[in-house]
Amino acid sequence: MIRSIRNIARLLSIARTLARHDALFMLEVIGVAPAVVVAARLLSRRRQPGRPGQRLARALQEAGPSFIKLGQALSTRSDLLGEELAADLSDLQDRLPPFSGGRARAAIEAEFDTPVDELFDSFDDTAIAAASIAQVHFAVDSDGREVAVKVLRPGIEEAFTRDLDLFLWVAELIEVARPEWRRLRPVESVQTLADTVETEMDLRFEAAAAAEMAENFADDPDYSVPQVDWSRTGRRVMTTERVGGIPLDDHDAIVAAGHDPLAVMTKAAETFFHQVFRDGFFHADLHAGNMFVRDDGGIAAVDFGIMGRVDEATRRYLGELLVAFLSRDYRRAAEVHFEAGWVPSHRSVDTFTQACRSIAEPILDKPQNEISIARLLGQLFKITETFEMETQPQLLLLQKTMLVAEGTGRKLCPDANMWLLARPLIEDWMTETFGPEARLRDAMGGVTNTITRLPELIDVAERGASMLADGRLRLHPETVRALGGGGARRGPPVALWIIVALLVLLLFLV
Repeated sequence: MIRSIRNIARLLSIARTLARHDALFMLEVIGVAPAVVVAARLLSRRRQPGRPGQRLARALQEAGPSFIKLGQALSTRSDLLGEELAADLSDLQDRLPPFSGGRARAAIEAEFDTPVDELFDSFDDTAIAAASIAQVHFAVDSDGREVAVKVLRPGIEEAFTRDLDLFLWVAELIEVARPEWRRLRPVESVQTLADTVETEMDLRFEAAAAAEMAENFADDPDYSVPQVDWSRTGRRVMTTERVGGIPLDDHDAIVAAGHDPLAVMTKAAETFFHQVFRDGFFHADLHAGNMFVRDDGGIAAVDFGIMGRVDEATRRYLGELLVAFLSRDYRRAAEVHFEAGWVPSHRSVDTFTQACRSIAEPILDKPQNEISIARLLGQLFKITETFEMETQPQLLLLQKTMLVAEGTGRKLCPDANMWLLARPLIEDWMTETFGPEARLRDAMGGVTNTITRLPELIDVAERGASMLADGRLRLHPETVRALGGGGARRGPPVALWIIVALLVLLLFLV
């Protein structure tokens, strides 16, 4: 009861913020707490310019850090909000006014129990960037290296805990009030957001993600990740080497620096391909502020707070799906959905093939540089209700990342398409990973594994024989009679006893 009262009061406050921006339609759509909506309209109502998604984005920006993250998460749900509204939310900027340098220093000193002046030779009190969860300061460490220091906002953990409980409460109400939306997994989606935010608020996890990404690209001269200073990194503070370069979407500056935008675009596309398909671990916040073109034309990435993972099976289905759509093989695109279990088996493959064609043709028929695979996936997610498709959380984050990457790519090189640039890599990866030779390698690997375990199996056999000989292993009398041919003979051959014993032992010991 106390939780409900607290959340109703909080929801009323948020509703008033939405009303000020003429964005109460969001609460009206989900159909929960209608009295709160009515009260908010009576208390505050004002016409605001812009599309509904733009008004909602401004309201969420005003509501604070948790709601900015909620808006970013909702931007992946074109199946729920519609394509235009989701696209407007994808432009929601994760920016807030910075907190003071003095508070940043206090947070650093509390984290390491050491004065800032002992950790750094110099520390710039003016933040270079400020977002919903943390802000970044430039500094020079005690060894004279230029570094970037990321510091969590004071009190951010408590604020997110309070707001995430509100989101979960609303999601629970939605599942009760709107049973038809249960297939969209609102409670599970909020929990996924909570897990993501929890990871973001421990900067050691971000540091570990950066280190993992650096290992994945250790042999790639075209992509670099800033080195983590683990001695100056903790739960609320992270220190890395400072990265410089030209923002990836600054076409004119990149050309002025003597770089070929198409070459840079190709490197970016290949890098994203390797992250998703080769490693199954990708940077999920690929806006231009997080990617820079180095002096040598390579790409440097920063900010690894939001990362995505894709398991091997999903990578295979996604690779086949992309190739099928780019080849306009809609039958194969439909079959992939059924093989992956994304569409229930009782639905019609033929009808879903027709749906794939109806969605893809308008997109693929555009000029090459305007083809958006991310938009295509978003359209597919919108037909979930018709074909009883369940939401795939691992694909929602990827689709949102693809959408942002496409937008950045168009600013960098308006005449190119990152997916067509990456298509040969995807096809080669599919052949190498899942083709006949790959299946043969897997089979040979299984044989090799069995041969390697042969001494272990022989040891098991010897133990089985020993247990049989001294009476520690006994079979049920019915089994003995069955093996002996129903009592026609006094007992089975000794060899058969040993085989049976081995089978039993292998079941329990191997």
